Amino acid sequence: MSAQSFYANVPQHLVAVDCIIFGFENGRLKLLIMQRKVDPMQGDWSLMGGFLQKDESVDDAAARVLKQTTGLENIYMEQLNCYGDVGRDTGARVISMAYYALIRITEQEHVPSPAYSAHWLELHQIPNLIFDHRQMIADALKKLRDNAHFHPIGFELLPEKFTLSQLRSLYEEIFQHELDKRNFRKKILSMNILEKLEEKDKTTSKKGAHLYRFDKQKYEELKTRGLVFEI
Repeated sequence: MSAQSFYANVPQHLVAVDCIIFGFENGRLKLLIMQRKVDPMQGDWSLMGGFLQKDESVDDAAARVLKQTTGLENIYMEQLNCYGDVGRDTGARVISMAYYALIRITEQEHVPSPAYSAHWLELHQIPNLIFDHRQMIADALKKLRDNAHFHPIGFELLPEKFTLSQLRSLYEEIFQHELDKRNFRKKILSMNILEKLEEKDKTTSKKGAHLYRFDKQKYEELKTRGLVFEI
């Protein structure tokens, strides 16, 4: 007897994946959203998403959606939550697995993909969204803040080379409050996980500000010795 026969009398549901894609540009945390191409609610604003195919896991489906919409692979992505309220999708009974991803906008030439009516918007610019996508964003922001507090995932949003001012601005955006400039500098440098470069960023002054690079290998080594990352 086939597996399908075993469950012939069991209700069938659709499974979707939705991706909350964050980026950081010009000192602002941004979100990638698109105008929905199909009914129901065609033309309304939506997260990037799609349906699970028969031959893929939910993780593979999320990676596929991410690649289709951004052209990117092997970036930071984490499963967020399962959304299964009965009436959440007006088209059918759809259960969605949500993921959030972090992208370095400034290092990508074609994000989002030209094939999608997608835009990077600052958090305060996000319009009304379909279904429960606004709740997904709120949950993703909370998860991002919780993780960024004790893990160096913020570096996934920055260019490879950055100033301490850019780093502080990022965390101010994530936590949505101002950080003391002197204390932040002292704390982040005391962890000894940044490599100071000879290069300088001179876009804001003639003197310029030193550029730094996150040393992931050194961080992993120090973590085994008891280093606790905390912002």
